[in-house]
Amino acid sequence: MKTFNLKNTLASKLIKPLLGIAIILACSALFQACKKDSGTKNLASTAKEFTAIYGPQAERLEINANIANNITLKGGTKISIPAGAFKMNGNVVTGTVVITAGEFLKRSQVLFSGTNTNHISGAPLESDGFIFLNAAVNGVNVDKQLAANIQIALPTANTRATQIWEGVEKVDNINQMAWQAPAQNANGAGIKRESNPVAGFYNFEMGNLGWINCDVFYSYNNPKTTTKVTITNNPGSFATFMGFTGETFVFFCAKGSNVVAQLYNTDGPNSVKSYDNMMPVGVEGKYISFSIKDGKYYYAEQETTITTNQQITLTLSETTEAGIQQVITSLNTY
Repeated sequence: MKTFNLKNTLASKLIKPLLGIAIILACSALFQACKKDSGTKNLASTAKEFTAIYGPQAERLEINANIANNITLKGGTKISIPAGAFKMNGNVVTGTVVITAGEFLKRSQVLFSGTNTNHISGAPLESDGFIFLNAAVNGVNVDKQLAANIQIALPTANTRATQIWEGVEKVDNINQMAWQAPAQNANGAGIKRESNPVAGFYNFEMGNLGWINCDVFYSYNNPKTTTKVTITNNPGSFATFMGFTGETFVFFCAKGSNVVAQLYNTDGPNSVKSYDNMMPVGVEGKYISFSIKDGKYYYAEQETTITTNQQITLTLSETTEAGIQQVITSLNTY
């Protein structure tokens, strides 16, 4: 068995600012762009470039699929991969496999990456952290379904149980992200869908690669309503998953809880709404919107308590790349 601390293998090869990787599983592609430097120059000119630069940077490592491997990501997530875990076209993979992984453990990491904590039903989830995990041979992705389950230990300071989810990237025929219950293995072996914290980690197993999440339903017992946000001074169209298309994101961030509920259902040319009767009445938080188009940056926010059939208007004002970074980072302690 081999044990690794997973590091960005590009780091030692670059003199200019490091290359980052935004992970788009739907296309199984890696988008590269310069990371933040100490200067004031705007580095991203589009929403997609922004998520690639400021979202969590992918970690990559070569492993031998013939033996068991233990991997520790830089944020503390531990992944145990048994020998013979990967398949390609249904056949067990042997030899060298390249692992690509990313961690999304803070609210800012979710926002910077253009991801969210939406349940597939549209209900907001409170995230306990999630990761992305992929494996490839000679640049070709292995099968998403594994031949043997991998073991994951996600770091946590929580004392309550969490639920296990997997991410999907196509919601109601649009390129948006949401979370659903993990698929059960074809061989009949069940995947445990809940985990209690033990010694600072949620420990569980997964039978698929891709997006892997620990979340609970947020304010699940509160009465629910539909909320609508109208964006004025919108420089572009509403953004899809990770800014793959579009420019403008809209989120609700709950106060005191790691909730990043994205509003992406269009309700007119410059309006989006939540899923019907899914937003919890009476909770405090901020609606925020940010947009990046043609190298210009825009931001707006409004702090509020959700009310029945709430309608919010946010007016985007031009700001700077550093300004958006600052307000998003501040939401880690909101």
